[in-house]
Amino acid sequence: MYKNYFITALRNILKNKAFAFINIMGLALGLACSLVILLWVIDEYKVDAFHKNSEQLYSVYEKQYRDGNIDAFYGSPGVLADELKRVIPEVQYATQYAWNRLSTFEANDKIIKENGNYAGQDFLSMFSYPLLSGDAKTALQNPLDIVISKKMAEDFFGSPAAAIGKVIRYQNKKDLTVTAVFDNVPANSTAQFDYLLTWQNFLESNSWAKDWTNNGPFCYIKLKDGANAKAVDQKIRKFLDNYNKEQTAHSYIHLGISRYSDVYLHSGFDKQGNVSGGRIQYVHLFSIVAIFILLIACINFMNLTTARSIKRAKEVGVRKVVGAVRFALVKQFIGEALLTVAIAVMVSLLLVMLVLPVFNGLTGKQIHIPFNKLEFWLAIAALLGFTGFVSGSYPALYLSSFKPVRVLKGLPKFSGSALYFRKGLVVFQFMLSIVLIVGTIVISRQVNYIQTMQTGFDRDNLVYIPLEGELVANYELFKREALQMPGVKAITRMTDVPHEIDNGTGGVKWEGKDPSADIEFAYGAVGYDFIKTMHMQLVQGRDFSTDFATDSVAYLINEKALEKIGYKNPVGRSLTFWGMKGTIIGVLKDFHFNSLHLPINPLILKLVKIETFGSVLVRTEAGKTKEALASLGKVCKAINPKFPFTYKFSDDEYAKLYKSEQVVNRLSKYFAFLAIFISCLGLLGLVMFTAEQRTKEFGIRKVLGASPVTLFNLLSKEFILLVVIALAIASPLAWWFMHYWLQNFAYKIDVSWWMFGIAGAAAIAIALITVSFQSIKAAMANPVKGLRSE
Repeated sequence: MYKNYFITALRNILKNKAFAFINIMGLALGLACSLVILLWVIDEYKVDAFHKNSEQLYSVYEKQYRDGNIDAFYGSPGVLADELKRVIPEVQYATQYAWNRLSTFEANDKIIKENGNYAGQDFLSMFSYPLLSGDAKTALQNPLDIVISKKMAEDFFGSPAAAIGKVIRYQNKKDLTVTAVFDNVPANSTAQFDYLLTWQNFLESNSWAKDWTNNGPFCYIKLKDGANAKAVDQKIRKFLDNYNKEQTAHSYIHLGISRYSDVYLHSGFDKQGNVSGGRIQYVHLFSIVAIFILLIACINFMNLTTARSIKRAKEVGVRKVVGAVRFALVKQFIGEALLTVAIAVMVSLLLVMLVLPVFNGLTGKQIHIPFNKLEFWLAIAALLGFTGFVSGSYPALYLSSFKPVRVLKGLPKFSGSALYFRKGLVVFQFMLSIVLIVGTIVISRQVNYIQTMQTGFDRDNLVYIPLEGELVANYELFKREALQMPGVKAITRMTDVPHEIDNGTGGVKWEGKDPSADIEFAYGAVGYDFIKTMHMQLVQGRDFSTDFATDSVAYLINEKALEKIGYKNPVGRSLTFWGMKGTIIGVLKDFHFNSLHLPINPLILKLVKIETFGSVLVRTEAGKTKEALASLGKVCKAINPKFPFTYKFSDDEYAKLYKSEQVVNRLSKYFAFLAIFISCLGLLGLVMFTAEQRTKEFGIRKVLGASPVTLFNLLSKEFILLVVIALAIASPLAWWFMHYWLQNFAYKIDVSWWMFGIAGAAAIAIALITVSFQSIKAAMANPVKGLRSE
């Protein structure tokens, strides 16, 4: 019996090749798109989940209550980890972790830049980065210890075993001993590094991190087996009360913990300081998109199958006359649907194999199809069963409902409810498609807005050069010589980079400050000619200048800082920063020194003449950047021969802040195109169905003098009405989704009516093109054939 079902289904596919191709390709595209998203979602959930102690690993975050506002982030004082381990009995291990740094190493006559970080002694005991050589408990014990990756060991020493105990020179100023070698960090780890330095090293060069009023470094803890995370969260909530003496009843900091493996997807915080949002929103967004597109593909199958139902009406009638029961017919048609879906699944797997390399390049992933995993094939089987049942159930029930007497007397006349149901499916398809089109327009506009928005400084022709090696002591020499080179306009220095100032402090005082106020200020250290180099605007006062010896204790503030301080005439007024009393010499027009996800915060800039880290900021002449870089390379090689010349462009680094949004923007365009394309296949199915149902009517109209244009308009207008209805339903849904997504940005576009107009016009135009093919065919058909048909 099942063999006969299979043969019948295969014959129907081969008999109607064009119809079968459209049907299978529609399903295959929907399945391929859903599979790619499914693989991406699975990969997202795997990030940081590979650690053996994942259930006990937690990240500490600060929830700051200042000035009536709540601000939360993953950051802490640089001495928090050891104190938590000492005081909280449930904490087995604790470590600090800083920010990745590209540093220069030398060994065996090789000089190579490697990317790495600083970590506490417990780091390797907490996280599952397998050691190929060395002891996790003692590898980061002494200040001159270094732990390196397998790649770095092979780069310098040939093998991990050969690296142990060897000396490697760091930044041409310290000789470090390799105490351990870890396997290369997997791609699904948020922490990516090729070396680890001790936390003592970090505190030596960043004394500010020892102050309990400052924050910045990450803090991770591992709880003992059986420890209650909620109880620990309550214990450390007011932990800083005994250490940060600047806290008051109105301005204070609470601590909280979040599972480490959750931080990647849940990195955001709501207005109450609770963990909320982050990449999980994109996981949910694209999961919904996958379901949308799969539903659109299933609806296509229903419409295309029922559009061809007339061709099989007599087959159903004959089979019922000879004794076939309805259940047997339902089984047959669902079986045919499953066969079609099975073919579509195979085609979709081929499409996924072709698309994945491009998708990986777009998203920065290393996703592959896990053919060797049983779970994958079970998921494919579930997808096949679900899609086959959903897409085949309605056509099966519909076809099996034909009355044999009516069918054998002539073509069946279908009820209005059946036709309305199919039209409803098309409306639903286009509703989903229009939501995706509107989403694509809004996302594209927002991404373009954040990339082109005036941030308060000129990112064009601005180059960052790491301040390292001999450049630290010979910065002034480098500046003098570089300014004489062609293409170089201005030079300054900065401990951070101007688009990413993350350090915060409450250690700021001024005249008339409310003793109970504890306002958080971002801060940075800069060199002379900062405003000139950055093309920033001064609201009041002046830039740092060599003409004023007192500028060593002078400060620049932004407008937001002035608003918090409250001075009417700030220039010349006193300001105390970290106990160093000085004066305000200028007020900068507010500029964005962080992602546009965040509002502009109060900022203080101080002058730095000697600092062991940071960047040289170089302004090049427009059109002469290549020439300027060649000149800068020569100067760096002469002054700093032990360090390879490296640089970054400001606009490229700024764009990295919005990498997720850029990926979402591109993917949304592709998915919207696929959705509208598949929807058009469904619309084509309904047009085919309607045209076949109205063959005799069109024949009579043509005999009575109706022109092809009249018939085209008659057939087309009802389908355009369906798209208009879909637009009316989709608009409020799309507005709600996009309004919710835009809440992630402190600075955002407005969702305007014209965006819905463009989406609707695009959907109507595409629908007209789709409908026109079958409409013209029906309008031009020979009326004699239509009048002969029954």
